[in-house]
Amino acid sequence: MKCTFKISSLLKEVELRKKPIIVRVNKFNEESAKKFDLEVSQAHNTGQRIIPIVIDSFGGTVYSLMSMISTIRHADLPVATIVKGKAMSCGAVLFTFGKDGLRFMDPHATLMIHDVSCMGRGKVEEIKSSAAEADRLNELIYSMMARNCGKGEKYFMTLMDQKKHADWFLDASEALKYNIANHLRVPALKVEVSVNIDFE
Repeated sequence: MKCTFKISSLLKEVELRKKPIIVRVNKFNEESAKKFDLEVSQAHNTGQRIIPIVIDSFGGTVYSLMSMISTIRHADLPVATIVKGKAMSCGAVLFTFGKDGLRFMDPHATLMIHDVSCMGRGKVEEIKSSAAEADRLNELIYSMMARNCGKGEKYFMTLMDQKKHADWFLDASEALKYNIANHLRVPALKVEVSVNIDFE
């Protein structure tokens, strides 16, 4: 994602005390979730009006994803999500949390949506408990994605039922068709520094 600066010719020197923040997501783990929260928080103090989140990820841990979703939901600034390369699993879900109208996808990027994985091991009852938790998260995530894309709560779950819950790969045009993506391009971040002189 490019960042361009337009500086008034009336200014001799410019030094930004805080540069605009572009949040980049490659992994979904405890460390990346903490970094994500910190960077989103810092973006509120730079003067920027939108927080761009660039996603290029194979996915990761669903609980780290839930932490990032919470951070976005509690942000005071609108969030733009941008997919470069790939947004798979957790990455595809996070992509839908960009504000409607601010979800961008490179025309050659790929999304992949699938069910939450059950990592249950141990005794039978422990495996059952893990499977029940995976079902709960699955239903929660699919319903959140559907709401984000202006669909009914069961929309994505129904589509996954039709696909027999196999991994679902979407190119950019398909993502646009399902209203997951709003624009098939990578936007540029524009920083404008100007001088306004007025009469009062």
